Amino acid sequence: MNPRLIWFVAGSAAGVYASVKARRAAYRVSMPGLIDQAAALGTGVRAFADEVRDGMTTAEHRFARELAADDPHPEPLGPAATVAPLDDAAPDLPDERDHP
Repeated sequence: MNPRLIWFVAGSAAGVYASVKARRAAYRVSMPGLIDQAAALGTGVRAFADEVRDGMTTAEHRFARELAADDPHPEPLGPAATVAPLDDAAPDLPDERDHP
């Protein structure tokens, strides 16, 4: 093969690559590109929040099952299950001033 042909093909490929990269960079800093990026960020935040919420629900059910294993008369878990209200009295915690 002719070395000129190889350099021509390599230069053409580099030019196409640079042109595509420049077009994408220009779109990213344009107003429609910024709007698309903000929308994608919002979608990512919502997806992350859904994942965290699912993980919290799973952990709460696992924790409730562990607590129910100690209870001789367990109540059913689910959306209809209610949680007993806590006492309004403050627990007796040691005062930090009692310790040096």
